[in-house]
Amino acid sequence: MAMKRLGILTGGGDVPGLNSVIKSVVYRGSELGYEVVGIRRGWEGLTHVDLQDPASRARYVLPLNRQNTRTIDRTGGTYLHTSRTSPSRMPALPPALAGQDFPTAGSPATGITYDVTEAVQRNIEKLGLDYLIPIGGDDTLGYAAELARRGMPMIAVPKTMDNDVRHTEYCIGFSTAITRAMDAIERQRTTVGSHERIGIFRVFGRDAGYTALYTAYVTSLRCCIPEYRVNLGKLIELLMADKRNNPSNYALVIVSEGAEWEGYTVKEYGPADAFGHRKKMSVAEDLSNEIKAATGEETIVSDLTYELRSGSPDFVDRMVASTFADMAVDAIHEGKQNLMTAVTGGCFALQPIPDPALGPRKVDVPTMYNTERYRPTYDCKLGLPIFLTRE
Repeated sequence: MAMKRLGILTGGGDVPGLNSVIKSVVYRGSELGYEVVGIRRGWEGLTHVDLQDPASRARYVLPLNRQNTRTIDRTGGTYLHTSRTSPSRMPALPPALAGQDFPTAGSPATGITYDVTEAVQRNIEKLGLDYLIPIGGDDTLGYAAELARRGMPMIAVPKTMDNDVRHTEYCIGFSTAITRAMDAIERQRTTVGSHERIGIFRVFGRDAGYTALYTAYVTSLRCCIPEYRVNLGKLIELLMADKRNNPSNYALVIVSEGAEWEGYTVKEYGPADAFGHRKKMSVAEDLSNEIKAATGEETIVSDLTYELRSGSPDFVDRMVASTFADMAVDAIHEGKQNLMTAVTGGCFALQPIPDPALGPRKVDVPTMYNTERYRPTYDCKLGLPIFLTRE
């Protein structure tokens, strides 16, 4: 049997645990006689690389082995680096593709984008890759699904601190994010309590509220999530009651970056990224202003977003990352393709790569969010998987 050559890349935002996947793919692959090639900077590594230019090749293509990956799992981030690049919606052609003809979409008024998937396929062929292991969230894996439809064999690995990839109950980075949020909130209780204020914590979660909801679950706080628009007056009443009932006279609330209340829409700014997302203004600051105007109370706003994705992974993320990596290589060895490593029903499994048209996985409000108390539900958990939700 000919030796397989595997390509691996990380796309989108970094999370703790990515390096554990990379190292475990290399180590498990070496046991099976596979060669592993790292594609640097996510999908950009396959759109911008000029394989005839040694400098470009060195920037975007990194052969991986046991020696250069031996210690990478001890740190966070991604050894291969990352970018937010969508080969099917490139706003401009990179220098390596200048002057070539590719399908376009859009218009001069809205902006033209280029679909350079043909170039991606050519580069994959020139690199001699038999399989691709993309590690990413719904955007990165959405393009992976497109490549799979065009015949590129792959096994995908889900990662995102938002935990919102479909077909899996767990994504790499989620546990560490919740642990970091919990630690930060417990530390900041001393400051919020000392000044007898209302503390507002903003976390990531553009479309799904898992990070806010699960942080609230383990810290016993109220939360606002994108899946449900709270009533602002009622939320303020609940927070004021929490403050009165607290011997230290303070209250805390966690808000997802995409959370909204009745009559309010989160403002956006700046240009859209490759996947059509614009940056969101801070809903926490807007909520702070509303609380001050309604009650005269002082607030403290803390943005925990990037803090939660930095640093080394915790035990859960190291274990799941390494297991997902071993599952991916084993699946390749068995000739399987176009699947994603996953946790379903609390068990490790292989699932289809999600169709990007389905969008991100959302919190099931009726079973997971108390719409009267604006906090997680704590009852009826008997028989649920460890992460309290079924895909």
